[in-house]
Amino acid sequence: MIKTLIFDFGDVFINLDKKGAMQNALTIFEVDTFPDELSQMNHRYEMGLISTREFLNFYMSKFPKLDETIILNAWNCILKDFPKHRLEFLKQLRNDGNFDIILLSNTNELHIDWIKNEVDFFEDFKQCFHKFYLSHKINLRKPNADIYEFVLNQNKLNPNECLFVDDLEENTKSAAKLGINTWNINPETDDVTQLFEVNNHLF
Repeated sequence: MIKTLIFDFGDVFINLDKKGAMQNALTIFEVDTFPDELSQMNHRYEMGLISTREFLNFYMSKFPKLDETIILNAWNCILKDFPKHRLEFLKQLRNDGNFDIILLSNTNELHIDWIKNEVDFFEDFKQCFHKFYLSHKINLRKPNADIYEFVLNQNKLNPNECLFVDDLEENTKSAAKLGINTWNINPETDDVTQLFEVNNHLF
């Protein structure tokens, strides 16, 4: 029996434009492929291992022709709309009281600041969760196993009683190896509000 629901944030609740953001970055940085050095720095920032100032200074030193505003816009353009019906679904879940509800997201400081400013119901959204874990706050990131172990241990959870919802297969595969039930949601065809319809075999 599922007792705990663990949700990702991006492309589960808030819509993302991953392809558009990557193409935009390649154009702005005038590269054909995204360099490993930049990916590694992004991961470090996502884990809160470097500050926002250090992160921005790194990009400005690598691309001196670009100013901070251009870099910020390139970084945040992945973030799109947050359909209100997903918030209402989440509120109903919380009000029903049948599950503990946890957010587990690879989210950095710049992105969460943008969301706080642009999504006027962010605090309502946050209040729906019993625990709200952002990668830059806990210094861990998916798909590394230690982030799932952290959540399980911190909340004394049985993995077989958890359902983890994430749009990236590498993340759900990693969680599944620990015995966690998973739904690899497809943002192009699925909506989180279909949770019980798609996963009725678990409830």
